[in-house]
Amino acid sequence: MTSAYETMQDHGGVPIRMWTNGVPVEPEAREQLRRLSRVPVVGPFVAVMPDVHLGIGATVGSVVPTRHAIIPAAVGVDIGCGMIAARTSLTASDLPDNLSAIRTAIERAVPHGRSKTRGGLRDKGAWGKVPTVAENAWRELDAEFKQLCELHPRLKKTNNLNHMGTLGTGNHFIELCLDEASDVWVMLHSGSRGVGNAIGTHFIELAQRDMANHIANLPHRDLAYFQEGSPHFDHYVFAVDWAQRFARNNRAVMMRNTLEALQKALPKRFKITEEAVNCHHNYVQKETHGGEELFVTRKGAVSAQKGQLGIIPGSMGARSFIVRGLGNDQALCSCSHGAGRVMSRTRAKKEITLEQHRKATEGVECRKDQAVIDESPAAYKPIDQVMAAQKDLVEVLHTLKQVVCVKG
Repeated sequence: MTSAYETMQDHGGVPIRMWTNGVPVEPEAREQLRRLSRVPVVGPFVAVMPDVHLGIGATVGSVVPTRHAIIPAAVGVDIGCGMIAARTSLTASDLPDNLSAIRTAIERAVPHGRSKTRGGLRDKGAWGKVPTVAENAWRELDAEFKQLCELHPRLKKTNNLNHMGTLGTGNHFIELCLDEASDVWVMLHSGSRGVGNAIGTHFIELAQRDMANHIANLPHRDLAYFQEGSPHFDHYVFAVDWAQRFARNNRAVMMRNTLEALQKALPKRFKITEEAVNCHHNYVQKETHGGEELFVTRKGAVSAQKGQLGIIPGSMGARSFIVRGLGNDQALCSCSHGAGRVMSRTRAKKEITLEQHRKATEGVECRKDQAVIDESPAAYKPIDQVMAAQKDLVEVLHTLKQVVCVKG
């Protein structure tokens, strides 16, 4: 398969293949990629998606293969963050002209945002009384979580069960969308919440401690890694797999509760007619590429094996896409996870006005207040440019445009 990527290479580093034709990439992200490429366990190359931007630990929008090792900071702290989408039998004509009641119903059904009493009974982003559906999803994970806490007692005091089926903050969202045929979809984005963050933070610190005698030789301390056979490698693999399953269950519970809320808000009965894969875009797993077994970390990237379904969301005012992978091994069978930030949150808050945000989200039932300015469409790369740069990675099956967007 022919590929439309440019190659960047740093002295002493592996090749960096960049699917960024026509998409801006800030110099700081390029430098972060160069550092990543010089880590001894990284290879045979790094694949960079068109939504690439500077990240914490490693660059968001990068696919990082490692040999017999994993870099916890490349996986990050929002372990298992990803997407799920379902098409319903509803059409645009089944929705009321005023969608505020639907948005309110979803907001009541799914805890979102965060209070100063983070994680406590008064935290609006956590359950006060955990519903049965969340308890059932947690039951699949409980025994292994207890094992994990025996190995790492620090993880006991985390938001875990009370975050199952909750949205969070930042770029996490729940949306009602219309596709090209005016069919109604429900789409949402979240990860492993408080417990995943605690796991990620804990193991990043452990990797740095384990490599204390060698960390000065690394391009950056955040690129400390666990090697197979090292004291904490197996513990991390166990923990990250658990967090990824928590994230998948978390999205499934939210989808169920959102669909139930939607049904209560509408007089017409409906059913699910298609469900796009419940897919991660911040995770690590073992894969074989070019005949070599590797640990592949996708930090802000989606698996796009041939025929595999994926979801690429735009910003809260732009289109999103249900895609099918083309299995391009030149990119480690991956694609972008979204539009990608073009502004930091701090810069967005300074530069984007409330009037600009309201205009950019015109026609979308969503928050239009100062607190979500950092998520305004202008803070993100144009999704059409991002999609054009990865035509050899995925094909578009459905194009979605949101009409309701719930943000934390």
